[in-house]
Amino acid sequence: MRKRVVWGVLCLGVMILATLSGCRKGPSGPPAQTKQVVPVSHPVQRQVTEYVEYTGRTDAVQSVGIRARVTGYLMRSPFKEGDLVKGPIKWFGITVRPGDLLFEIDPRPYKAQLDQAVSQVKVNEAQLKLAQANYDRAKISYDKAAGSKSDLDTAVASVEQAVALIESAKANVRLYDLNLSYTRVTSPIDGQVSRYYYTTGNLISQDSTLLTTVVSVDPMYAYCDVDERTVLRVRKAINEGKIKPRANGAELQVYMGLENEVGFPHEGSVDFINNVVNPSTGTIALRGVFHNPLPPNGRRLISPGMFVRIRLPIGQPHPALLVVDRAIGSDQGKKYVYVVDGENKVQYRTIATGALEDDGLRVIESGLKPDDLVVIGAIQQLKPKMDVDPEPTPMPTPGAPSEGPPAQ
Repeated sequence: MRKRVVWGVLCLGVMILATLSGCRKGPSGPPAQTKQVVPVSHPVQRQVTEYVEYTGRTDAVQSVGIRARVTGYLMRSPFKEGDLVKGPIKWFGITVRPGDLLFEIDPRPYKAQLDQAVSQVKVNEAQLKLAQANYDRAKISYDKAAGSKSDLDTAVASVEQAVALIESAKANVRLYDLNLSYTRVTSPIDGQVSRYYYTTGNLISQDSTLLTTVVSVDPMYAYCDVDERTVLRVRKAINEGKIKPRANGAELQVYMGLENEVGFPHEGSVDFINNVVNPSTGTIALRGVFHNPLPPNGRRLISPGMFVRIRLPIGQPHPALLVVDRAIGSDQGKKYVYVVDGENKVQYRTIATGALEDDGLRVIESGLKPDDLVVIGAIQQLKPKMDVDPEPTPMPTPGAPSEGPPAQ
């Protein structure tokens, strides 16, 4: 009996402890969810200029293949390969200083021809004196009726023939003097000379042997192919006065960047647009001209044949909204961004994009407002209507890409 009482007391105590323990725990439920923190920023507002970008190649304004104008053996090549050379200096069409000497061909055969031609002039002048004396005697005899008309005519013809022979001999002097001058091959333009293709002792053929090339270095051309639609837009903008002529008379401004440069630091002007559209590509050739200065202690940056990036403005500066490129997503060919509304919910916003600026910000042509909070990071982890914790962040400017052509 006593054991039963003890056992009952123990059971009652266990039940009381269990009840008290349950009261301490309180009600249980699912844990509270933590909102994802996302960086947001307002679009950047500033003036931008609409433009299109292309790739192209540089070319020299002048390029001359140097060939000999007489045949002979090459005696010397006094220039250093790759040197800058000067062309002739002219004053009112007269050459007052020849171009720098590039090659010299053996002048001795041509000097001998010139000397022979000069001697022939003297021979013909002596013959003219004799013919003139014979004419004078024939004229006196004819006037005194002591000579015949035939003798007088013969004397007249001899004088005229001697005069013609002198003119012919003088023409030969000019020809041989010209040939002698051609033995000194000079640069016809200011520019940079290439390597020489023939060395001393080689036989050089007239007008056929290419000795070297000289290209001008300042200014420099840059060519690119522009699509037909852009050409029409530019012409329409010019006609409507949206593109103003430059001070130098050029209608279009153009910018250029080299392979290792960020942005388009070289400013030039369009000086030529081809007169036909290539029907196979739908493009038209355009040419810009750029200054290529020589630094005080260096070399010119631009050489013919370089790959370049061309930027062509096609309108006047106007206000625009810009966001960093990584904030923009692509969905089946459409561009979009995520914005956070007043209830901290993510909203999907379709946009139209424009050009990529030098600082890495993309122009937004439509779909955004200045007061929108744009998500600028981790957009792959978001979905519409999602609750987030927005964290205001300045709009980053990562800078333009330095490799490869920019997005168009």
